[in-house]
Formats: sequence, structure tokens, C-alpha cells
Amino acid sequence: MSFELAELGGDAFAFQLKKDGKMQAEITWTMLGDVMVMDHTFVSQELRGQGVAKKLLDRAAEYAREHEYRMEAVCSYVVTAFERYKEYDDVKA
Repeated sequence: MSFELAELGGDAFAFQLKKDGKMQAEITWTMLGDVMVMDHTFVSQELRGQGVAKKLLDRAAEYAREHEYRMEAVCSYVVTAFERYKEYDDVKA
């Protein structure tokens, strides 16, 4: 599963998965300095229950590590994942 980095305008970015031009999944954030403020996660009905949201967050965390960014959880999914999984401790703001 390959997620495309998208610039949404201003300081907003996303990793997205599209099929036939239709959004299947995405995780979005706004950059504040060197902090990725994670504000939204979406997974289409047909992909739910397959771990796609975690894969999106994993890709965003990898991106943060590559660029030496930190991540602040605002989106409820990211808040829960940060509490549940210790693998993100190194990128938490």
C-alpha cells in the first residue's frame, strides 16, 4: 500500500491513498515550525478494519523521523495510537 504525499495549501499536508480518483484513506497535518500537528485521519468504509489508519500513521511517523520533525496528536485516532503504542514515543511533541 503506497501513500502519496500531498500539499494541501499553506502549511497543510497529507498522506493519501486514492483509487480511481476517489479518496480511500488519508492522514492530514499542519506544520507549526518543526511540529506536525496531526489533525485528521480518514479510512473509507471498504478499507476499515484492515489496519490502514495505523499504516498511515506509521508512514507519517517515518516522514517525521526523516525530517527530524515532532508530531502533536490532535486527531482522536492519533491520540489513541500515541497512548497505545510506544513505537511513536520518539516523535511525540
